[in-house]
Amino acid sequence: MTTKDRRIAMAALLRSSLHGRRREVTGLAAWSAVEAAPAFLSGLLVAQAIDKGFLAGSVRTGFAWLAVLALSVLVGAWATRQTFLRLAAVVEPFRDELVIRTVTGTIRRSTAPGASADLAGAARVTHHVEIVREAYASVLMVVQSFVVSSIGALLGLFTLLPLVLALVLPPIVVGLGLFLAALAGMAARQRDSILADERIGDAASTVSDGLRDVVACGAEEKVAATVGEHIDAQARATRELARFTALRTVAVAIGGWLPLVLILVGGPWLLRNGASTGEILGALTYVARGLHPALETLVRGLGNTGLWLFVTLGRIVEVADDPKASAADARRPPHPIPCHHDMRFRHVTFGYGRSPEPVIRDLDLVIPDGDHLAVVGPSGVGKSTLAGLIAGMLSPQSGDVSLGDIRVGDLDPRTAARHRVLIPQEAYVFAGTLRENLNYLRPAATTEQIDDAVQRLGMRSLVAQIGGYEAEVNAGELSAGERQLITLVRAYISPARFVLLDEAACHLDPAAEARVELAFAARPGTLLVIAHRISSALRARRILVLDGAGVALGTHEDLLASSPLYRDLVGHWAGAAPANGSLPTVPDALAHAARPAPK
Repeated sequence: MTTKDRRIAMAALLRSSLHGRRREVTGLAAWSAVEAAPAFLSGLLVAQAIDKGFLAGSVRTGFAWLAVLALSVLVGAWATRQTFLRLAAVVEPFRDELVIRTVTGTIRRSTAPGASADLAGAARVTHHVEIVREAYASVLMVVQSFVVSSIGALLGLFTLLPLVLALVLPPIVVGLGLFLAALAGMAARQRDSILADERIGDAASTVSDGLRDVVACGAEEKVAATVGEHIDAQARATRELARFTALRTVAVAIGGWLPLVLILVGGPWLLRNGASTGEILGALTYVARGLHPALETLVRGLGNTGLWLFVTLGRIVEVADDPKASAADARRPPHPIPCHHDMRFRHVTFGYGRSPEPVIRDLDLVIPDGDHLAVVGPSGVGKSTLAGLIAGMLSPQSGDVSLGDIRVGDLDPRTAARHRVLIPQEAYVFAGTLRENLNYLRPAATTEQIDDAVQRLGMRSLVAQIGGYEAEVNAGELSAGERQLITLVRAYISPARFVLLDEAACHLDPAAEARVELAFAARPGTLLVIAHRISSALRARRILVLDGAGVALGTHEDLLASSPLYRDLVGHWAGAAPANGSLPTVPDALAHAARPAPK
């Protein structure tokens, strides 16, 4: 996004926010007009107090006019309070709009094809929005105060002594113009500083994650130099910003102090042209107590919080309206739907971090619709990684994982939830009724459908223990096995044809686990089980053995004959192999598997 595009987008966003709250803005403007009363009356009342009071020999009259001035100040203070109260009605809805815009942009960018989750962007959402919220409120008040004070003072000067405007207006216009001209440069330097700071944070996070690899490879100096470049860039941007900031002092000197000097120097000329002493003092009051403080507050406010608003809002617009993500969205077909439910791996490779050895290497696998597949292998060999790839929680480094010829990563969450369901080892039960927990993936499920699933998976006694479907569930009062049973019934009720159990019954006893797996096997669709007991493998139609170097696929009998690793696993799960070296038969293995799995 170019600088021009970013500015146009920011202006449109601010204009839309104010236009959508015209009533609140109108109320704010009305109270601002009342707040301008002291600025308009101050010089006039001071002139009356001097000319018709103190210089005329009537001290009482002079103090009376000053009392009126004090009363106008009280009225202005009350109006200021009203403007602050109405400010929230303008600022808070704008904050909500930014949160929605930023979160939507972050999600869209993270879910674009080939993209990874933008965790850093998501973490910055609250920080950036809160900065904009505070800065927006501050800038609104600063600009409102400047407009109120300057218009009130200039109208008062015109009413009191029009000649003095020739001495006051030119330096104010020059000073304000100088500051506004420098504001764009200051904003650019502020943006450079913020971006450099973000790059420092990203670089430091990357170094922290891979610190052991950095030390092991002897790359400390190279990494330090890379991070140091970001630090130097941030320092340069800060120095440039400081140089531009010096122009603020010059702008205030020209626009605020020079008019005072010109009025004092031009005093004799004003007196010769009919001005009174009181009118000259009134003019000085307008400048010293109205125009000068208003200009100084504007310069200080826009030069500090205004820059933060400009830069941070620009970053939000830039992130939310990422053209790359938008282009990806435009190219992506709307909500692709699988035409069948075969799961296919094509040359899939996946590894974690900078590990030189991938967990899964060049895997080709087809899981046809209706299959019952068990995945076995030693701990850490990649069984749960395979589950994550199927569920779309992990993206392959190369190759494709597809469901019905559609890449899993291209499925939108709702479509994916209708076609595949993953039940992990750690079951999640949320606050709510038991019915809400069970029909979460199929809200329209009838009581009869829930009853059927409860009966098939052996959860009837747990339903009675909890108090029925309408009873509130307290996850803390349930055992790990009971929580797993609830999530298993939830998956059974779901419309998904592809069910993936990632050790989802590990907290159940062998008999309950067998009942669950047989129920899912009889259910229409595909069942994939990450097995932790040999009985799960023996119940499956096919078995996939992962050994870190390759895979073996076949039936129990096929793998006993062809896979040494599978023979070792069967011997470990079913008990020690007989002394003669023969392996257990299927019935023998099932009998041994009734014992709890080894820890």
